Order: sequence, then structure tokens, then C-alpha cells
Amino acid sequence: MRVAVLSTGDEVVEAGRPVSPGRIHDANRPMLLQLIRECGAHAVDLGIVADDPDSLRQAIAHAATIADAVITSGGVSVGEADHTRVLLARLGEVAFWKVAMRPGRPFAFGPLRRPQGQAPSWLFALPGNPVAALVTFYAFVREALLVLAGAPAAPPLSMQVRSAAAIRKRPGRTEFQRAVVERDGAGQWVARLTGAQGAGILRSLSEANALLVLPHDQGPVAAGEPVEVWLFDGLV
Repeated sequence: MRVAVLSTGDEVVEAGRPVSPGRIHDANRPMLLQLIRECGAHAVDLGIVADDPDSLRQAIAHAATIADAVITSGGVSVGEADHTRVLLARLGEVAFWKVAMRPGRPFAFGPLRRPQGQAPSWLFALPGNPVAALVTFYAFVREALLVLAGAPAAPPLSMQVRSAAAIRKRPGRTEFQRAVVERDGAGQWVARLTGAQGAGILRSLSEANALLVLPHDQGPVAAGEPVEVWLFDGLV
């Protein structure tokens, strides 16, 4: 199974190259390419595409002809230069979702048309912030790729542990916090957050070994309360 990956945005610069003010390195594409390989699929790197409707349309249309699935990051929000969601509607039957989750609210999914007689190529359009891209990959993409490849469905490896500290949370959306799962002084498994949880803070990922999942209807979490975690071990 072939999965094409591309990043979008005039502000995105290839990793390792110098950046000028207002520009950032592309952290998403290397991360997504590795996650795809961990799913057992062949990852196809299509680079960075500028915030230009014609360039983006050509890139996505080309990706659909060479891959069974296409993953983009960036360009699915509501900004003036966020063309992806408009183009997707022209290239296939794609629903644009504002998912009640944090991080990862902007997300699009659906089939892209291919030449007559061929099965569609499936499009997963992820948010541009690196943490949001990873969370939406785990929540929506990883298991779908396994099924598309003919493998058994395999949800994330999860377990119940105790929260090491109180966590703020309002009902009304699912939240994914970056955490470290470890044993406390009494030998019990606990989860502690990795500090600031902003969607663009890569440090919150690099120091984590799990995602702490707070369900839609969950309110504040008290210290010592049971919580669900999705473990990174075996996934990356």
C-alpha cells in the first residue's frame, strides 16, 4: 500500500534549511512519513506545496493517481489562505469536519476520484500544528491505514492509570494531553503531563511516552483519579 504525504504553506521550510522571520521548519512531514512506515505502508514524500490553489490542486490530484491514500498537513482551517478544504470538495467527496477535540479541531476526510474503474484514493487532511497532526493521525488515520492495507484493525494500546496531579478540563470536547506514564513511589502506574500543552509545542511530544485521553463529557480531573492513556510504545 502506498501513502503520499505533503505539507502545505508558504511559511513552511524544509528541515535543515535556514528560516527567515515568519517562517518555520516542516516538522510534520518527517513525523508522518515515519508513522506511515510504522503502519507497514510505503511512504511517498511529495514535499512542500505553496499556498496557491492551482499548485495545491495539481499536487493532490497527482498524489491520488500514485497512492492509495493521501495525507496532507495544514490548510484545512478557516484562514484566507486555507485552500485545501475547498479543493478537496472539487477533487472528491470530502466532508470538512470541525471535530470537538483538542488539539486537532480542523480535519477533513474522504475519497478522491481516480481514473474510471480504479478504487478511490483516501484523503486525510490534518491540521498544521505538529501536535495536532500527530493526535489526529492516532485518532483517525493510523487504524484506517491498517484496514486499507488489509491488516486487522488495531486500536491504540491503552491502559488505565492514576493522574499524578489535578487537570483542568471542561465538558464538550475530547482532549489529548501529552504525558509520561511511570511508576510512583508506591509502585503504582501514574501519568503526569509534560508541561505546557499547546498544539505547536514539540517539546510536549518529545518528552512524552503516551497521550492522556480525556473524554467529551469529562470535567476536571482530581489528583489520583483514573484516566485513560494511549501508549506510544509499539506505535512509534
